[in-house]
Amino acid sequence: MSSSDKAQEAAAKPPMRDALVAAAFQLFLERGYEQTTVDDIVALAGVGRRSFFRYFPSKEDVVFPDHERCLADMTAFLAASGDEDEPVRRVCDAARLVLRMYAENPAFSVQRYRLTKQVPGLRAYELSVVWRYERALAAYLRARFAGRPDGTLRADVIAAAVVAAHNNALRSWLRSDGKDDAGAAVDHALGHVQETFARPPGSAAGLPAADQEDVVVVVSRRGAPLWRVVQEIETTLARD
Repeated sequence: MSSSDKAQEAAAKPPMRDALVAAAFQLFLERGYEQTTVDDIVALAGVGRRSFFRYFPSKEDVVFPDHERCLADMTAFLAASGDEDEPVRRVCDAARLVLRMYAENPAFSVQRYRLTKQVPGLRAYELSVVWRYERALAAYLRARFAGRPDGTLRADVIAAAVVAAHNNALRSWLRSDGKDDAGAAVDHALGHVQETFARPPGSAAGLPAADQEDVVVVVSRRGAPLWRVVQEIETTLARD
């Protein structure tokens, strides 16, 4: 075989990491997840055990090969935020990075969804991954809400709401076998979070609409009795 033929053959082969994932899922479908061992996977992929563990710490990790990269991308995205970024909108945009990862390969995502539903251990593993996403969102929001009353509580509630909305839309898309519009579904779900928690344009910096206080200015003549001043304030508030 010539050097050019070898180069073409090498280019045609998937990277080792992708080959391991493909081999693993082929065996999971043929034999079942529990019946497939790491030795089975590396034998089908044509590599050694050391190569497998160079990429994946465990058999569970080969089912979720892109989550570490996605979590790193999300963390970097949040770290690059500026004070001008509305924090709730920012964490919603960060959640869309996770959707993008799933939507890059719909067939694989649907296949993994079905496998995860069948294997309780994988479901537990997936929940631990989701928790790490939620903690990343909450950490960013805690920093943005630092010093505010109930800032930590607000951060944790919003992070949980973002994850719940995202996952609701994502599962709906996966149940459609990846045929529905994933972006539209997630935008709709995250829209509810933004309507509830995000600061509307033009509101006081750093405060959501619910935390802003009304300011009422009443002009009254000097020496007016207090009861009349109170009456004027009540009349003004009644008009709002």
